[in-house]
Amino acid sequence: MIFIKSFLVGGAICAVVQIFIDKTKLTPGRIMVGLVCLGVVLGAIGIYQPFADWAGCGATVPLLGFGNTLWKGMKDAIAESGILGLFEGGFTAGAVGISGALIFGYLASLIFKPKMK
Repeated sequence: MIFIKSFLVGGAICAVVQIFIDKTKLTPGRIMVGLVCLGVVLGAIGIYQPFADWAGCGATVPLLGFGNTLWKGMKDAIAESGILGLFEGGFTAGAVGISGALIFGYLASLIFKPKMK
């Protein structure tokens, strides 16, 4: 049942974002940055983590989940290092995901030989 719930929640988030892309004049980049910032804000006020616990990967995989991950990393680093945690917490929390995306993107480019348009 958790798979169905995750699929439906993740699909609903993606559908809402697609509607924003299609119906507004906002660029996709601005919408994506807005999603990350919204994830940070929802995490800071304590709404996103209970939602993510309920929805599973459907809530943690989209950009909202990445923003929440950045917030959790900053919160932990601030508790540990003080104000400098503002700068190091997000990097520490997001390092594995960003590194994985870079490594697998590079490997895919070696395998599939992309061409510039």
